[in-house]
Amino acid sequence: MSGAFDPATVWTVIVLMGIGTFLIRFSFLGLMAGKRFPDWAMRLLRYVPVAVMPGLVAPLVVWPAATGGEPDAARIGAALAALAIGAATRNTLGAILGGMGALYLLLWLV
Repeated sequence: MSGAFDPATVWTVIVLMGIGTFLIRFSFLGLMAGKRFPDWAMRLLRYVPVAVMPGLVAPLVVWPAATGGEPDAARIGAALAALAIGAATRNTLGAILGGMGALYLLLWLV
């Protein structure tokens, strides 16, 4: 076998994965609709974006596809700028926009 998958198998996996991820999210969000979360859960949920964003961004900084997986000064500098802006302003959107601006500026300078 050459490694190619049957289209029916691929679509079956896609549909089953879609149903599975829907059920996982629905079990938490759909079943709790209209109910009040406990205060301790609400406090913990505030940290979800703070925990998810670095997990999404870190691989793009450390192993960027644009450089063949080699870290470069522009992306590390932009990540540090975004971190500094976020820590100073406590504004997520400001940190994202500042990091983007720093990346474009550093890529232009380098």
